[in-house]
Amino acid sequence: MVDLPKRLSDVQLSRRDRLVFYYLTGLAALVLVYTVTYNLALARLEGVNQSIFASFEFIVQTMTTTGYGQDSDLWTHPVMFLFVAATQISGIALGFFTLRLIIIPLFTGAEVNLDNRLTPKTDHVIICEYRRDSAVLLDELGELGIEYVLISSSEENAKELSDDGYSVIYGSPQDATAFERASIETARAVITDAGDANVNTILTVRSLDSDIDIITLTDDSDMRDILLETGADTVVSPHGVLGHRLAEKAVSSIRSDLTDTIELGGELEVTEVPIQQGNRLIGTRIRNSKIREETGANIIGAWIDGELQLPPDPDSIIRSNTVLLLTGAHDALEAFSDFTQPSRTLRKHERIIIAGQGEVGQAARELVSEEGLDVVTIDIEDRDGVDVVGDAGSEEILEEAGIETAGAIIIGLPDDSASLLTTVLARSLNPKIEILTRVDDTDSTQKALSAGADYVLSVPRVSARMVARELRGEDVLAPASQIRLLRVPTTPLAGSTLAESGIYEKTGCRVIAIEDESGLTSAVDPQRKFTGTEHIILVGSDEAVQQFRKRFDVSPIEPEN
Repeated sequence: MVDLPKRLSDVQLSRRDRLVFYYLTGLAALVLVYTVTYNLALARLEGVNQSIFASFEFIVQTMTTTGYGQDSDLWTHPVMFLFVAATQISGIALGFFTLRLIIIPLFTGAEVNLDNRLTPKTDHVIICEYRRDSAVLLDELGELGIEYVLISSSEENAKELSDDGYSVIYGSPQDATAFERASIETARAVITDAGDANVNTILTVRSLDSDIDIITLTDDSDMRDILLETGADTVVSPHGVLGHRLAEKAVSSIRSDLTDTIELGGELEVTEVPIQQGNRLIGTRIRNSKIREETGANIIGAWIDGELQLPPDPDSIIRSNTVLLLTGAHDALEAFSDFTQPSRTLRKHERIIIAGQGEVGQAARELVSEEGLDVVTIDIEDRDGVDVVGDAGSEEILEEAGIETAGAIIIGLPDDSASLLTTVLARSLNPKIEILTRVDDTDSTQKALSAGADYVLSVPRVSARMVARELRGEDVLAPASQIRLLRVPTTPLAGSTLAESGIYEKTGCRVIAIEDESGLTSAVDPQRKFTGTEHIILVGSDEAVQQFRKRFDVSPIEPEN
């Protein structure tokens, strides 16, 4: 559901939208003035007392040139004829303005100056040539409340995004004037994802501002040092991070190692655990899982059927692809891994297949090799590090790679259709294998899960999260995770209890720990009254965390070391 602004002053309109608003308001005011003037003129100049509604009908008929005749025999005074003529002329003129200002831009491909749609910007970020589904990143920044301007050298792409309500201008990131139009003098950072033109873009930015922060995205990790030497402050490689993440999940599913654990303070940690094929909890209701009794870990949330439940419904059934959010001491979280996957820890020989040896596959292979596990790589091209040459979407190639006895397969193919096909084939050839899939389109995520994947990462989501983490230092379990942790002061909650604050009801966030002068505790009493000196740690989805920050107007704080 779309959130409506609380006050009209909260509405932020672009320059073009403001012009349309002013135009329509002015038009309504003009019609009103004409109606009243005509009604008074008839009464005083012609001695005819007419209903104000009849006068309104006459004005509308006249200005739209739809014709009239019922009043023409009422006019005898010269001023009346002049007024009617002026009304007719202004109506025709307004028709042309309406056509040019509203009708043509909305319903045709007429050229529109996108700069005119921008609202005034300050302390914003400028994004250059973002190539990984711009809407995903722009939505992420919008959720974080970060102002931005996207510079796109594709006029069609810029127009489509602008029409969808995003702050986009058409221009070349290698042209200094594009940055000037994007108000670089008041910007806080520049994000460039211009591929081979990254170096040129960085040099252009540095020629305009030597101090502004530059974050560069690249698909080639070998370019990192060159980009830093050119002038980038931070270089991130989403494909490399994604491949590393998929490999971590594959290794953890085999060895039951804990990954993505965040220390909250003291002995308390939080982690996110995907439930995979063969897990003993599959088919069990959360209330019957005995996780707390057997391990000491607490379930504080769960992604079930694509929905985040905080806290989870006790009657929800744990299935493959369910992701549990757990808190507890490190020993308790390790005990959870042993409790759910004891049979896999006894297997000494495991093989992981990696389909695709691009940046994603290479990053995954590097981590798997470091773990000392057997790895078999598949790629369509015969190159260094490729064990099986061929199409991973072929049953024969997968069998040659040993799919039937492998413990996991990482699908890092650059084409989503090929990834989905490989996922289906891998599941049909080995029902028990762990399948971890990379997709390039966020809409393909659910398709991959339906095809049989246990864990899916989308390049646009990982990229957007990495950029967001650079801009805002919030704790996230992983760049691809949709779970956020937030540590905030209780200043706005002083004098009220947790139950009275309505944090969960109003925002969807859940308080999982409270920190005061005595330390950190996960025993959260809903009737405890806050003094305003405590810190609380919340967990929630992207949207829930941002809703909390907007509603309670607090900024996150860094935990003390």
